[in-house]
Amino acid sequence: MVVELVFLVASTSLAVVLTGHGPVSAGVLALALAAPTVVAAGLAILITRLRGNGPRTDLRLRWSWRGLRLGLMFGFGGMLVTIPASLVYTAIVGPEANSAVVRIFGGVRASWPWALVVFLVVVFVAPLCEEIIYRGLLWGAVDRRWGRWAALVVTTVVFALAHLEFARAPLLVVVAIPIALARFYSGGLLASIVTHQVTNLLPGIVLLLGLTGAISLP
Repeated sequence: MVVELVFLVASTSLAVVLTGHGPVSAGVLALALAAPTVVAAGLAILITRLRGNGPRTDLRLRWSWRGLRLGLMFGFGGMLVTIPASLVYTAIVGPEANSAVVRIFGGVRASWPWALVVFLVVVFVAPLCEEIIYRGLLWGAVDRRWGRWAALVVTTVVFALAHLEFARAPLLVVVAIPIALARFYSGGLLASIVTHQVTNLLPGIVLLLGLTGAISLP
């Protein structure tokens, strides 16, 4: 898929540029974290406008109170599964179970404004863009051809593998299930966006506190 290829190329290119350049500021890392998903999500929306019926129809990207409620329900309810799963997986696998984002920001310090920028990227921007790509464009393509259950399975697996953190892939599958279920039962993208944002809330808080020196990042 073109959008996924753009995301991977952008991510790899930024990683190559940043590698070997010594200490990197939190602002630059936040840009490197956000840019690939923002570019890929923007391309996904552009594709729906040029070749489809627009994001409201093709991505099911529209506001609804029901979508918000379901997103919050699956987000906070999903934590009852994902948090214990993370603890168990970390105990089994060790440091490799830590998120690449946490490892990238390990040892980096930032002022509160820049730490807040990183928090907003992790909790709001990245989930929004990733949902447009996976539970929006990809879900719609699979759903039209093979149905909703196939879309749920395919997008969950692709989402886990696309992070290129293969040691964490089984855990990412577990994390992605409540997000996919929100998309499945709501019939729209808003619920999965909200679920994803709630899922990223605790990691975002950890990063915020770690960057400001309030706690030590793992």
